Amino acid sequence: ASEPFVEMVGEPPGVRDVRDTNFCRIHAVAREDRVLVFAAIDNLWKGASGQAVQNLNLMLGLPETEGLL
Repeated sequence: ASEPFVEMVGEPPGVRDVRDTNFCRIHAVAREDRVLVFAAIDNLWKGASGQAVQNLNLMLGLPETEGLL
């Protein structure tokens, strides 16, 4: 709940929902004896480059969201 770039959503997310963002959007549904979890990220933003900026912010003592929101 306290992660700034992780969001739980009410329906399965698509690529368009996270395009050009650093967000990971997650949807979970309980079905009988299983839990189905769907997640979507933008590979470039949440992948290598966005993660690098987020980690650098943490290393330098800046807000984790600096330059990413």
